[in-house]
Amino acid sequence: MKNAFLEIFDNILGAVREPLVVLNADFRVVKANQAFYTIFDVNPDETEGTIIYDLGNRQWDIPRLRELLESILPQNTVFDNFEVEHTFDNIGFKIMHLNARRIYNNENETSLILLSIKDVTVREDYKRYLEEAVYKRTAELRTAQKKAEVNKQAAEAALVKVQQLKEQLEAERAYLQEEIKLEFNHDNIIGRSDEINYVFYKVEQIAATDTNVLILGETGTGKELVARAIHSLSKRKDRALVKMNCAALPTSLIESELFGHEKGAFTGAHSKRIGRFEVANGTTLFLDEIGELPLDLQPKLLQVIENGKFERLGSSETRSVDVRIIAATNRNLEEEVNNKKFREDLWYRLNVFPITLPPLRDRQGDIPLLVQFYVKKIAKRLGKTIEIIPAKVMTVLQQYHWPGNVRELENVLERAVINSSGPKLHLVDKLRKPFRDLSARQRTLEAVEKDYILKVLEQTTWKVSGKNSAAEILGLDRSTLRARMRKLNIQKP
Repeated sequence: MKNAFLEIFDNILGAVREPLVVLNADFRVVKANQAFYTIFDVNPDETEGTIIYDLGNRQWDIPRLRELLESILPQNTVFDNFEVEHTFDNIGFKIMHLNARRIYNNENETSLILLSIKDVTVREDYKRYLEEAVYKRTAELRTAQKKAEVNKQAAEAALVKVQQLKEQLEAERAYLQEEIKLEFNHDNIIGRSDEINYVFYKVEQIAATDTNVLILGETGTGKELVARAIHSLSKRKDRALVKMNCAALPTSLIESELFGHEKGAFTGAHSKRIGRFEVANGTTLFLDEIGELPLDLQPKLLQVIENGKFERLGSSETRSVDVRIIAATNRNLEEEVNNKKFREDLWYRLNVFPITLPPLRDRQGDIPLLVQFYVKKIAKRLGKTIEIIPAKVMTVLQQYHWPGNVRELENVLERAVINSSGPKLHLVDKLRKPFRDLSARQRTLEAVEKDYILKVLEQTTWKVSGKNSAAEILGLDRSTLRARMRKLNIQKP
């Protein structure tokens, strides 16, 4: 019977995608299918004849697995959906559903054990796991409340846990719905220059770790795209990247947005709100424009980075989270520290692994690739066909200084596509004159930004919002532009 079963295993079950392992009565591996070797990165040459607990340098010596094989299964012929959580050295954290079945010989003694393993760690299964956990814990609580012998304190603790699971799930769903509404420039960073290849190298270096990252670069260089690239290559990629722009919110709302608040914590707090840190528990939080974070909030952010603990507004309860921080800024934070506008200890915590993005003027070789990409994308959206980009136009685009970087390039190309009546791209903007004061590289990013915003405001006769306004040219929301004008002390003469 044993040989017949193994022959079936080799001929049929070997093609099954779900990992399968056949053990003998001593828990030694008799056979395993290819899915087991692939998913769990186990060496086939060191598997057969080995006790399952000794696989992968004893990575499979899992207490819950021992409980199933040695305590539960001997009392049952079949045991389904036994859940195991375990962190492997080589493949990281896994949530597994185990099904075990005893196979008897002619003497009615256990001859073989068939163990099937379902990996439910991926993102969609993880969401279902949260939903099922909420349902299961709620059902358990209702049953427990009907029994007089249930300990009241334990029931209240279980209710708190259920509520936390519900809140986390609802907050993540709400955040994902907001993210779906956003439109990003492109899925991948485009370029082949040495400068952008070095950025790719730095991303690959740091992505697999949980180290904090600080992304530096001028406005419009693609800092958010780099943050998303780091997250998509990390072990947290199965959960959504959570984002917050520190410059897009009034100072009074930033603390509530980051840490959440209780009902009645301040005027207008009509209900409880979960902050971005709780939404990002177990994943990555991208803090854009970190240099805009108010000085009085920086100690609270430092506390979360150092020990993973914080309190909601209006609450004395300390909460713990596991969040990886990726921050970005177009400011010179070291200079901000010297000017007492940014905490030195927070800067040290964020500046563990800095990545500096090159401005577009230093990536001239990438401009043709970007132009081809954006012209195709914009023309498709506008229902046009642009097949020819004249060499003269491309030369003008490559020679321009691009103070607004890729964001400005996209705006220029959109105006060009709109004004092109045929298959040939017609450039509308006059880009022959380079950006004034090329020595700006030696000044602070804030000074460069102020000069550029002033230049655009002068070109638009100080029209901040609407069609052909400064906000449209800069690619900013009007509220964000007004906030930057206040921050940089830009006033209409």
